[in-house]
Amino acid sequence: MKDNRIYLSPSEMPTEYYNILPDMPTPMAMPLHPGTKQPVSPDDLAPLFPEELIMQEMSSERFIKIPEEVLDIYSISRPTPVYRAFRLEEFLGTPAKIYFKYEGVNPAGSHKTNTAIAQAYYNKRAGVKKIVTETGAGQWGSALAIATQHFGIDLQVFMVKVSYHQKPYRKTMMQLHGARVEASPSTITQSGRQILAEDPDSPGSLGIAISEAVEIAANSPDINYSLGSVLNHVMLHQTIIGEETKKQLAKVGEYPDIVIGCAGGGSNFAGLSFPFLRDKLTGDKKDMRVIAVEPSSCPTLTKGKFAYDFGDTVGFTPLLKMFTLGHKFIPPKIHAGGLRYHGMAPTISHLYKEGVIEAQNYHQIEVFDAAKDFLTAEGILPAPESAHAIKAAIEEAKKCKETGEAKTILFNLSGHGFLDLGAYDSYINNQLEDYQLPEEVIFRYFAELPEVG
Repeated sequence: MKDNRIYLSPSEMPTEYYNILPDMPTPMAMPLHPGTKQPVSPDDLAPLFPEELIMQEMSSERFIKIPEEVLDIYSISRPTPVYRAFRLEEFLGTPAKIYFKYEGVNPAGSHKTNTAIAQAYYNKRAGVKKIVTETGAGQWGSALAIATQHFGIDLQVFMVKVSYHQKPYRKTMMQLHGARVEASPSTITQSGRQILAEDPDSPGSLGIAISEAVEIAANSPDINYSLGSVLNHVMLHQTIIGEETKKQLAKVGEYPDIVIGCAGGGSNFAGLSFPFLRDKLTGDKKDMRVIAVEPSSCPTLTKGKFAYDFGDTVGFTPLLKMFTLGHKFIPPKIHAGGLRYHGMAPTISHLYKEGVIEAQNYHQIEVFDAAKDFLTAEGILPAPESAHAIKAAIEEAKKCKETGEAKTILFNLSGHGFLDLGAYDSYINNQLEDYQLPEEVIFRYFAELPEVG
């Protein structure tokens, strides 16, 4: 019998996060204040975030210690396992060796817990009593609901309206942990009312939900804001994924030739890939390929523009230099709700601009086909978001079959699909449709990008 699991003991859990900023090939563009267009200062961020998170956002330290209290809560489910996908390899008839890191064993069913626990901890240390946030598919909202309950903090969540209705059980999960959940756009903020006045049937977007959450936090001195992706400190917290994975693969004498992750805002992709990219940027792994995978209907890296843009729709947030489809972009109602964001994390955007990483996009139906094949072979139902990484891994394994190369492929299975059965029901009943974002639509949104000198 083949043992396909690679574990770490709790005592082997990494005790530091990795900050990729000092190892960037060229300096990154600074975030800008939305009003003055000058570089953002710590004081500009203070109305939204606790001081320690602001310092992490701007840190030049390569490694940042993980607090003991955070490690203790991590140990509920971490270290998470790495699996060798022997049956998928056999299913594909490939000489490639396929490994995946499985984050679906975390309490919220995804990687999002890694930063949720850290952010809730730092807010608790700062004396914060309430946090407000947004969520797309609901994985981030669920993770933060769990984390805030651990630390006795109230939580209000603005959930993108289309996902609010597509994924009602994620709403239920958040409510079970004491969170208040609003469908976004809502009528309780000026931002929401403005959007609804323009389009009463708006399906919502992560940008709109961020606007609503930031509006409340910015106008309430006793409420902080929390974000599940995009920002540097979020990427930082997720690197425990890759740091664990490096240790696990070393136990079996392996190192990946190809690292793959799905990418919406970028947190799980960064979490797995950044510790490996450290070796590519500073060591001898120059030939390693790192691939970010996104939906064809929301192709931020592959079709977006590298420019300064708002992280939200209304224009409250700092301007970030990133690949973007435009902050006014309203994504199609695809089922991979966690990948429906108009922008990509500035760190990932910078790496893509510099040619350090690659990007691919796939249509919805072929991604669900890959998820079904993975379920058949490995017995694990993936979240639709993670299925994008599976699709790319399968395609790379097929190339190895053609060339005869036994490459080592690693991908991040960042969440399970148990609360996505509505999407899978649509798939098996042939009710899913592919959507190719028209070029003219993309250029229309580009025209509304903010002007920055």
